[in-house]
Amino acid sequence: MASRRLLLFVAVLCAAEWHLAQAFKKSYIVYLGAHAYSHDESEEEYARATESHHDILGSVLGSKEMAQNSIFYSYTKNINGFAAHLEVRVANQIAKHPDVVTVLESKMLKLHTTRSWDFMNLERDGQILPDSIWKHAKFGQDVIIANLDSGVWPESNSFTDDGMGEVPARWKGSCRDSVKYGVPCNKKLIGAKYFNQDMLRMNPAAVDGNWTRDTEGHGTHTLSTAGGRFVPSASLFGYANGTAKGGAPWARIAAYKVCWSGECAAADVLAGFEAAIHDGADVISVSFGQDAPLADVSSFFQDPVTLGSLHAAIRGLSVVCSAGNSGPYDDTVVNAAPWVTTVAASTVDRDFPNDVTLGNSVHMKGMSLESTTLHSDRLYPMVDARHAGRVNCSPYDAANCGMDTLDPSKVKGKIVVCVRGGDIPRVTKGMTVLNAGGVGMILANDRMDGDDIVADPHVLPATMITYSEAVSMYNYMASTKNPVANISQSKTELGVKNSPSIAAFSARGPSGTLPYVLKPDIAAPGVDILAAFTEYVSPTEVSSDNRRSEYAILSGTSMACPHISGVVGLLKAARPEWSPAAMRSAIMTTARTQDNTGAPMRDHDGTEATAFAYGAGNVHPNRAIDPGLVYDATADDYFTFLCSMGFTTRYLNRLSAGKFACPAKVPGMEDLNYPSIVVPSLRGTQKVTRRLKNVGRPAKYRASWRAPFGITMDVEPKVLEFTKTGEEKEFNVTVTSQKDKLGMGYVFGRLVWSDGTHYVRSPVVVNALA
Repeated sequence: MASRRLLLFVAVLCAAEWHLAQAFKKSYIVYLGAHAYSHDESEEEYARATESHHDILGSVLGSKEMAQNSIFYSYTKNINGFAAHLEVRVANQIAKHPDVVTVLESKMLKLHTTRSWDFMNLERDGQILPDSIWKHAKFGQDVIIANLDSGVWPESNSFTDDGMGEVPARWKGSCRDSVKYGVPCNKKLIGAKYFNQDMLRMNPAAVDGNWTRDTEGHGTHTLSTAGGRFVPSASLFGYANGTAKGGAPWARIAAYKVCWSGECAAADVLAGFEAAIHDGADVISVSFGQDAPLADVSSFFQDPVTLGSLHAAIRGLSVVCSAGNSGPYDDTVVNAAPWVTTVAASTVDRDFPNDVTLGNSVHMKGMSLESTTLHSDRLYPMVDARHAGRVNCSPYDAANCGMDTLDPSKVKGKIVVCVRGGDIPRVTKGMTVLNAGGVGMILANDRMDGDDIVADPHVLPATMITYSEAVSMYNYMASTKNPVANISQSKTELGVKNSPSIAAFSARGPSGTLPYVLKPDIAAPGVDILAAFTEYVSPTEVSSDNRRSEYAILSGTSMACPHISGVVGLLKAARPEWSPAAMRSAIMTTARTQDNTGAPMRDHDGTEATAFAYGAGNVHPNRAIDPGLVYDATADDYFTFLCSMGFTTRYLNRLSAGKFACPAKVPGMEDLNYPSIVVPSLRGTQKVTRRLKNVGRPAKYRASWRAPFGITMDVEPKVLEFTKTGEEKEFNVTVTSQKDKLGMGYVFGRLVWSDGTHYVRSPVVVNALA
């Protein structure tokens, strides 16, 4: 009996130790570089790669069986590595293994949509869809756009396959959901896969099931923006009514669900990249990223998007990423690797205005997407939410209109004024007012919000007003014992002047990690974008909101990114011989920096925007098909750039599967053949080299430029003559600081090469230190 008790005690102790060890484990990605496969790689080679992963980890853990139990992803197709659940000491040990390039601790990445929180366009009737050759019937069916996101709602009319031909034979993907209500494939939606093994270990409550179905709407919205079909009479509750269409409406699309409940675990993201590359995608669209820029160069490959996108670029895929939503502050841009196209968010020439009429006959312009209206022939009593809180509710909490903060006896039948901001979704504030008996809500901006107002699909008559209007409204309310007001019904207004401008939330450069590369690259519509949506939840994503809509209006660089993904898809169809770098160059050098009045594009606060806000400018798809010249780059150019960053030949040898070694004389990072020029620390004089490729007819191009303020600029040679398509020529740009104009910070100029028909534009950004 005593021995049995002892054995039981030992078993319980061992189990307790095991659970304690699990509690201290984390997810890690062990990166080994690239596979050295030939073009005819086989399942046998993949199996050998998996075995090698077990051997490497087993050499540290003490047995191959323990390694097999710890590894939850083996990356065997393009990326060489594995993801495993490990203790910190084990991760530190395996980082010293001679075959290991680096070890990443798995982190959470965030979707880049603003939702209704503070902190292609399926645009009206073809505003973004290019004309001419791109509008040919069924153009682009050979192009495949992969979307790494929160999945897809396959029943949407944006994903029907009517009239589409057979799926390209090169496609290796599939729809692998086996559960009830899983995602089926058709000739339009040709792939759907989910990846959740890392999320299950980091935050299992976030995983809604083993399926690719979109339960939050973000993935459906971005996928349809990139490649949704033509859908007439699409709208959100009647707003933005028109024909919905993605950037490349005839392209094939594939959904890779790597994000769950708004977050994306790093190892799942890398698995999604691995699958999209292997399946045969041409374009990978990524509308998520790190919360903040990488700390420094040493952490460059600690980001799964940077790592996965490099492998995609090596294989000739275009990767398009959102810039992030941490604007308007400088040095907030993420996804800044030079082999991806990084997209900022701009406005469109469409608003959803309504009016607030006060009892003193003052009218104020607001913005909303409310689905109900007030009687237009009467004024309703107003109340400041600060004075309408429940007992024991602070004025601050009441002003924010959080759930159950308002006293129905003080609110019933009134228009309630709530403050914008806090950690409460704006639509939830309206639901609080409605549940307390209020008839309407005015969201008032504070000083920090300024004039930035957005439209939300409120559940009651509501609006948002600017800070200056809010001050006037509060003054009126203080001037009378019985303040009254009315909120008019919103409308869809087209042709809004001074559009586009840059959204306040859109992340800004310079990139602190890579100051020699201008990021973002390009701006595209990302504010109030109508696109397909899941019918699993309401367009507000508020659980108590029972409304459903096949289309929703969202904002974020998440929405801007797939616009460019769609344009890249069309370029791939029209110019299949172009490299991803050539396509990015064509988009950047043909962009425009003026709004629809001919004035310089403005920032969110009305000031003139800079290249740190919009990169090369706002996308102009029609021009990108015929740019004249492009700044091309290959995988070797990116490898050389990594050498310039300080990565060793050993590192590059592993990244390139033994195909590349750093040159004896490594060029400066500023000499990467990029469509923009940045000199982040000019001391006296510096020369920058670029190379242009002719993708048009033989022509003679002449250089013109506007030097940044306080900088002397020269270009040599000033004339480039191209005699055939594909010919490349080099030129140098020399910038010199003017001693009496130092300390200005970053200043902005422009270089243009033109043959009289084409205008190949590049932003020039300089920070003169001496």
